[in-house]
Amino acid sequence: MTETSSPSPTGTPAKSLMAAVKRLLRPLVRLLIAKGVGLPAITEVLKDVYVDVAAHEFPVTGKRQTDSRISLLTGVHRKDVKRLREAAEAATDETGIAAPRSIGLGAQVVARWVGSPETTTDQGQPLPLPRTSDTQGAPSFDALVEGVSKDVRPRAVLDEWLRLGVAQIDKEGLVHLNQAAFVPEKGFDEKAFYLGRNIHDHMAAAAHNLLGEGNPTLERSVHYSDLTPESVALLNDAAAREGMRALLTLNRLALDLAAQDKDKAGATRRANFGLYFHQGLSVFNNLNQGDGVTSEDSGT
Repeated sequence: MTETSSPSPTGTPAKSLMAAVKRLLRPLVRLLIAKGVGLPAITEVLKDVYVDVAAHEFPVTGKRQTDSRISLLTGVHRKDVKRLREAAEAATDETGIAAPRSIGLGAQVVARWVGSPETTTDQGQPLPLPRTSDTQGAPSFDALVEGVSKDVRPRAVLDEWLRLGVAQIDKEGLVHLNQAAFVPEKGFDEKAFYLGRNIHDHMAAAAHNLLGEGNPTLERSVHYSDLTPESVALLNDAAAREGMRALLTLNRLALDLAAQDKDKAGATRRANFGLYFHQGLSVFNNLNQGDGVTSEDSGT
């Protein structure tokens, strides 16, 4: 990021921004309290993130990023800034959250399963697959896994998928993908990984648009209030059906592009296209939030 002039943390923040932050934090705080994570633990994490972002994304051209400047930018005490930066430098592991092994390999296998004409129906739904095949080149679960990595036994992947509820085996021994997207029914670590990755990317897109940093990015939603539970159920089914169709289309295109870009010098970017559906009580009507389509990428 280029050098950016930033207001002092002691300045008065925009009321609209703070109202939005308060609202978006509510489900996160609910999750944290439910999992026994109190304010002191999150305060430490927040300090760490503030220091890291200030150090790496708000540089001063031609000058060293000092503890004092980071403290000024973030409001974090200089002693804490020093401690956190020293801890970061001493860390030997990679920063961030690594994907659980079941996701790192599994997501690639699922992408190939739902993205290949040989392993899907005409409607794009994943076909049940035999564990193995005696015919060279014929689709099978083992062939899918080995096409991604030969370092992990297909049986180990299948056992993990059965544990997570991603796959099941029928009476004929065929492997069925329970969902056309890799969303484990079990496994807290796997779900926590997706929470961090997907919500990060959604918030990054929204923050990019709010800051006006370059061309706006896609971030849209359809929202209506004062609906009956029956109407919400119909919308939920429609969202799942139409949303999955969009995901499958993007997945197939991404597979083709990834094959084209393999080993290219400029292949350093990643992309994430996601979906969500939320239902709740119409408690925000007094805020005059109009129903309809919100197009965040165009600023409306």
